Amino acid sequence: MEEKKNKTFEDALNELEVIVKELESGNIDLDKAIDKYSKAMALAKLCNDKLNNATEKVNKILKENGNLEDFAIPDGQ
Repeated sequence: MEEKKNKTFEDALNELEVIVKELESGNIDLDKAIDKYSKAMALAKLCNDKLNNATEKVNKILKENGNLEDFAIPDGQ
């Protein structure tokens, strides 16, 4: 499970998409489908946790700042 916690959101999402395509194809035996489904659910939870964490961080930044501002890159950078 430690390996999954170190995955980036993008890596986990890509792996999840591959599993979903495999399951949707219907060309997989039942035992493998169950294993893939279990792995997909763990990846979905990981992605959800990472999204929730990111949302909390953004909300904290907004609360500290007090304002919702557009992101702008200063000229010359």
